[in-house]
This record gives sequence, C-alpha cells and structure tokens, in this order.
Amino acid sequence: MGRLLAETAPTGEGSKAQAPEADARTEVHDASPGSTSKPRIVAVIPAYNEEIAIGSVVLGARSYVDHVIVVDDCSHDRTSKIAQLAGAQVIRMLKNGGKAKALLTGLREAERLGCWAAVMLDGDGQHRTEDIEAVVGLVVNGEADLVIGSRFLGEQKDIPRYRVFGQKVINSLSNFSTQVEVTDSQSGLRALSRKALKNLNFTSEGYNVESDMITHFTEHGLVIKEVPISVRYDVPNGHKEGATSMGMKLLGNVVSMIGYKRPLLLFGVPGSLCVVAGLIIAFLTILEIVFTGTFITQAMLALGLFMIGSFFFISALTLNSLVLMMKANNK
Repeated sequence: MGRLLAETAPTGEGSKAQAPEADARTEVHDASPGSTSKPRIVAVIPAYNEEIAIGSVVLGARSYVDHVIVVDDCSHDRTSKIAQLAGAQVIRMLKNGGKAKALLTGLREAERLGCWAAVMLDGDGQHRTEDIEAVVGLVVNGEADLVIGSRFLGEQKDIPRYRVFGQKVINSLSNFSTQVEVTDSQSGLRALSRKALKNLNFTSEGYNVESDMITHFTEHGLVIKEVPISVRYDVPNGHKEGATSMGMKLLGNVVSMIGYKRPLLLFGVPGSLCVVAGLIIAFLTILEIVFTGTFITQAMLALGLFMIGSFFFISALTLNSLVLMMKANNK
C-alpha cells in the first residue's frame, strides 16, 4: 500500500501531509517504505504514459543510484504500477501539469530525502542509463553543481539534422541570454548537487524547465559543466509534442528570457537601427522632393521606421530600468 501525501482525493482515502509541490495533488507510493537511511544518489524520472519503457529505465537506473523516484504526470496507462514493481518510489500527480512541474516535484522530493546528488533523466528510454555514472561523477567529486549530459560533445551519431540545427539556434540564444557557454541547453540527462537541489525556487512550464534551470543557477553563481553522452531516437514513445511545435515554444521562451535579462540588447539595438534607417530614408526623401518632386510612400516609410524605432528604444530603456530596480531590491 502506498502512502498518500498532500490533499486527499474526494473519496477521503489516505492521510493528509505536506506535498512535495505545494499546489499539486499527489499520491506517493514507495517501493521500499521500511527503508530509513538517506540515499546518496537519487534518480528522478518524470513520466507520462510510459508503460512501455519505464520498467527498463528504472531497472537500469537502479544499477547506478541508491534510490529512484518516478513522477507519473497523471498517466492513463500502467506507468505507476510498472515503475513501482521495478523498485521505484512513485509520485503520482492527480492532475497533468507538464514536464516542468513533474520534474521539480521529483527533485524537491529528492532534496527532502537528504541525498548528496540527484540525476534527472527521461522516462521514454532515450537516455542510456550507463551515462548516469559520467554525469553524476563531477557532482559527487564536488567539481560542479549542475552537470549536463551533452549530445553535441564528441561524436554526434544518429542525431537528425533538423535537431542539430534547431538545437544550435536555441543554444546560441540561450548562451546569449545567460552568458554561459553550453552545447546542449535542452538535454534532459543532468545531475544536481545538494546545493543545486536547495536552489530550486524558480517556476517553469513544460519543456522550458531545462533552459530555466540554467538561467536560475547561473544567476545564483552555481558551477555548470558538461560531459558527453549519447541518446536513442528510435524509442517507441518519444516526445509527446511534435519537434516543430516544441521547438517554437522553446525558441519563444529563450527570446522572452533575453527580453527580460537584456532588454537594451533585444529592443534597444533593433530600435536604434530602425531610427537610423528612418532618418536616412527621410533625408533621401527630402533630397528627392527638393530636386524631382514629391514621394509620399517613401516619406511614410521613413516616418514609420522612425516611430517604430523610437518605440523600441523607449521600451528598452524602460524595461532596463525595471530590471535594475528589481536587482537592487533583491540585494
């Protein structure tokens, strides 16, 4: 029998306690409820309808960690049952909240258990559990607080070209925003130190959690490193969203981060360019009017560029002032 945490279901079954996620309704089932010793290394696996692969992922992870937590994001299949039979502690979300909420719930539970390090990996079988040792090694040795398993370090085998291109675009924008050089900002195979687990006070949605984690840890001065890994793309139940849809959402999130962190750059530079272009066209238009006659279209274009550029530039100054004020208040 599992133990019920957080708000109880409408039937009233189970006992009330504090949930790993304050606003999440969850059930927690521990495969080894009698164990009281603190695990040194914990694997956290968010899963949604992963009954095909979750059993083998849990069994593989148990060869390299002391404890496995599977966060079932309100699956409609036997994900929870199979994960528990494979030896995992299962946290079942009673409402689907997306990868970010499921992952953060599991990581906070790992921190509550008092582990030295936590390893996060996907439940669909894309990640090789053999890579856990390499990813967690730098954390255990005290060399890093966040270690990212990168698909783009070393030999890049069997990675679809569209993924390589899309990842490079997102990496470039993400690195530009955080000013930290990372080759695989969206990798789901990572290791977190005890210090990192105590700094999970950020919010995120869906697949944005990987980028948001890098941004948050960078702001708090945590050490981030990468190690090479390899992944499989021939798994039977891969990403739940299409590559294009997920890529556009990730791209939108990264651009939003740049706008929040560096508004002068995102808005100020384009705004300045528009103002300059508008002034140049306006000057040429005046010359044309003086020597050859009137050019209404050209004049309207110049005015439009000038107004757009001015709006962007003023917005950049305003947003930059707000960011500086927020940083000052947080000190």
